[in-house]
Amino acid sequence: MRHFKTELKKIGVYTSGGDAPGMNAAIRAVVRTAITHNIEVTGILQGYCGLIEKEFMPLDLRSMANIIQRGGTMLKTGRAPEFHKAEVRAKAVANARAEGLDAMVCIGGDGSFTGAHLLWKEHQFPVIGVPGTIDNDIAGTDSTIGFDTAVNIALEAIDRIRDTAASHDRLFIVEVMGRDSGFIATDVGIAGGAEEIFIPENPVTPDQAIERIKAGMSRGKKSSILIAAEGHKPGRAYDLAEQIRKKAGFDAKVCILGHVQRGGSPTAADRILASRLGSAAVEALRQGQCDAMVGVYQGNVVTVPFDNVIGHKKHVKDELVQLLRTLSV
Repeated sequence: MRHFKTELKKIGVYTSGGDAPGMNAAIRAVVRTAITHNIEVTGILQGYCGLIEKEFMPLDLRSMANIIQRGGTMLKTGRAPEFHKAEVRAKAVANARAEGLDAMVCIGGDGSFTGAHLLWKEHQFPVIGVPGTIDNDIAGTDSTIGFDTAVNIALEAIDRIRDTAASHDRLFIVEVMGRDSGFIATDVGIAGGAEEIFIPENPVTPDQAIERIKAGMSRGKKSSILIAAEGHKPGRAYDLAEQIRKKAGFDAKVCILGHVQRGGSPTAADRILASRLGSAAVEALRQGQCDAMVGVYQGNVVTVPFDNVIGHKKHVKDELVQLLRTLSV
């Protein structure tokens, strides 16, 4: 990580990329911790777009009331493709400095951290990252803000689907979010008693899934649930269902949970994680640390350089996949 010597009088905070339940709790922790240390806080709306377009708003204790339980992000979020241009990043830094910001806290994922890393690399503007993504695929932290909520939302839906599957002796394929990551699918699969999961880290063919379904049927199982991470093409569960129908004649019903997993009130675990990391981000800046992310490792808050985070996605452990298959017999 890098260090800077500027005395903190005013910092900015923004959320970037996909929203995640618990982001508001993190914003709240940043603001209240900063104000405790007599540091002003400016909210930057719409992520990097707001930094480019000077969409700023002052944040105080009053504006943080009753947001810890709300999903989404009060600062709004979005993606800014134009931020890939060096001249746009230079404009963003100029706007931040004109606003009087000494440093910023970025709440987001890998892409958001890449932008924050470039702000330091090109302009020595200090930024600390807070991992906020339901995919839980950020290296350097055991969990990311929003993951626990997304898993619990998906699990509640799957518990309901299992009631229908058992009542009608049906096969269901439930698609959860996770473009490049199978963390949600794996945790939901284990907790929901799924027969198989389709994830990018541990590919399974339709033929292998069919064999597991048939093995269960030979033991008297009359209903099954398969969990699929959406992958690069949301709706892949329909392709899987069609392949299984053609190969085995099973009529698989499909349920795509989609963006319902992003919304809703965050769980206690996500509120606590977000509160810890939001506060830790401010403390890291107060200690002169930047170009890094705060995360949690084995229960302890840690600071990890962006160089060790960006592009180093973590993957589902093979032992968890094996546990699911052992318990699904």
